Amino acid sequence: MRILVLNAGSSNLKASLIEPPNRAPTFERTISWIDDGRDGASATVREVVKTGEPIDAIGHRVVHGGERFTGPTSLDDAAIDAIESMTDLAPLHNPLALATIRSARQFLPDVPQVAAFDTAFHATLPESARRYPVPDDWARAGIRRYGFHGISVAWSVQRASEMLDRPVEELSLVIAHLGGGCSVTAVDAGQSVDTSMGMTPLEGLMMGTRAGSIDPGIVFHRLRDGQPAETIESDLDRRSGLVGVAGSDDMGMLLAREAGGDERARLAVEMFVRRAAAAIAASATNLATIDAIVFTGGIGEHAESVRTRICERLHLVRLDGREQDIESDGWLGTTSGPSVLRVTAREDLVIAAQVVAVVRET
Repeated sequence: MRILVLNAGSSNLKASLIEPPNRAPTFERTISWIDDGRDGASATVREVVKTGEPIDAIGHRVVHGGERFTGPTSLDDAAIDAIESMTDLAPLHNPLALATIRSARQFLPDVPQVAAFDTAFHATLPESARRYPVPDDWARAGIRRYGFHGISVAWSVQRASEMLDRPVEELSLVIAHLGGGCSVTAVDAGQSVDTSMGMTPLEGLMMGTRAGSIDPGIVFHRLRDGQPAETIESDLDRRSGLVGVAGSDDMGMLLAREAGGDERARLAVEMFVRRAAAAIAASATNLATIDAIVFTGGIGEHAESVRTRICERLHLVRLDGREQDIESDGWLGTTSGPSVLRVTAREDLVIAAQVVAVVRET
């Protein structure tokens, strides 16, 4: 079965053709929403159609599935309407996924389509992790932690099992997805038991353009100062994080600026490392033991000095500078503590596998 995977992130759209169990895509393309706009989704689907490659099904990444979607689902009008109703919970992500879904339905109307949800992996969160310490009527109104990056986490868990040559059911892992969006998840025997993102993808670590967790009183202070709620939301989603502190969300550029003596870049990197390490340490308290810390996402995969600094702050593991390459991933050498792995994010493979499962059931 040939699966067209359309992974709509907050900054780009990644398209790939996968034929499970083969892991190598037969077609790949990434477009930037900034450069191409939402019309880029239509252009990408048209380009795939023009290749003449047969497409048996289409899989979409959808960030927020709320309480309704705890697993992959076939996309009909009702499902699309339900996804649209959650747009305010993931304003950087769900609208782009919807634009991509509609483009695919327009150009490939007879091909079955399936949505895979980032929130679904965290359906196993215990109530003590899922519940916020808020009034009970808030909780009854749906105020709760959902968690995100679940598709990426699922792949990291699978790859850690392969790299460590141990069954998933035996592993306790901390997965640090560090990219444009950042989160840390504690995984015990393949199940999410704690995660840093919350009801929306705005909570948790410092990110590329998102603030992560800040004192909620700051929002009330800005409201009392006369700032509209929409402006505050946009500022925290799009003008904060690395961009807010140093003017750029490009970690490679910030590291180069830091090396050149740029104080704003130094501060941004230091804050990023501090908050990532703190989240990993907090996540570890939810596991009886830690078999491995897994770094994934654009920064987690490529920013070696950031990984090193995070590990140094943890005092839980010490890297020795060696790295064993395992296909496109890496096993980082340590002198003490749990294993440290570098895993290339392959959300496309997880989505493709979920599509196959749904299509075969229908």
